[in-house]
Amino acid sequence: MNTDPAHLIIPILPAMIGGILWVLFVAFWLGKKERKRLGVVELDYDHHQQLSVEQKESRRPGLFWLNAFLTIILIAALILSLAPPPALFIIGFAVAILVNYPSQADQKKRIQAHAANVFSVSIIVFAAGVFSGILTGTKMIDAMALSMVSMIPTAHAGYLPALVGFTSMPFSLVFTPDAYYFGVIPVLKTTAAHYGLNSIEIGRAAILGQMTTGFPLSPLTASTFVLIGLSEVELADHQKFTFKWAFGTTIIMTLIALASGAISIS
Repeated sequence: MNTDPAHLIIPILPAMIGGILWVLFVAFWLGKKERKRLGVVELDYDHHQQLSVEQKESRRPGLFWLNAFLTIILIAALILSLAPPPALFIIGFAVAILVNYPSQADQKKRIQAHAANVFSVSIIVFAAGVFSGILTGTKMIDAMALSMVSMIPTAHAGYLPALVGFTSMPFSLVFTPDAYYFGVIPVLKTTAAHYGLNSIEIGRAAILGQMTTGFPLSPLTASTFVLIGLSEVELADHQKFTFKWAFGTTIIMTLIALASGAISIS
């Protein structure tokens, strides 16, 4: 979107808060239904007894409030754009690892424990950059945008941000995050700019469903299969049950975003 993260996130905070409240309400309602169906089941389970030796050694319960305070400060600095996000994360990581693991040996262990995930994410970021660069450099995005422009009636072009918001969650079932954000969104952004719309609203609308509420349903995301594996349910059953609630959350968030002016209909 070629903009500061704060310009994307801050205007949709009311929608995100509304989405959280809706999710809590749904969780409460479903929980009441399950309690009525199953009754109260007492479980003899202690989380601390299930931790491995390595997990017990890495825990820092005595530093919980200090880490919570550091996290809040980092989030506030990100929202206020006090510095570029990479710089803030580097500073936050440096402070956190020095406070929690003063020993260099312990620091090395914690970095190695997360190195595989960091490496895979870095590769995805580089690949997405190449992908978007090819689309832009070969003028493919411009061509796709022109094709889309020709299909949208001029009288209805002002509905594009709202349409992106409402459809962003169902698109989680069709597109991977990379394909959607680096392939589809640039096309929609260019189309919005062609009609004189605020292209940043396309990015805000996309956040309302794609890989947020739609993340647990996507068959194109590995963590979805981890989720259903732990839950011991079939993907189709999981999607049929969850889709209406996830889509409902997106609809509510989009309506709040429209009401608060984060996205608009012109």
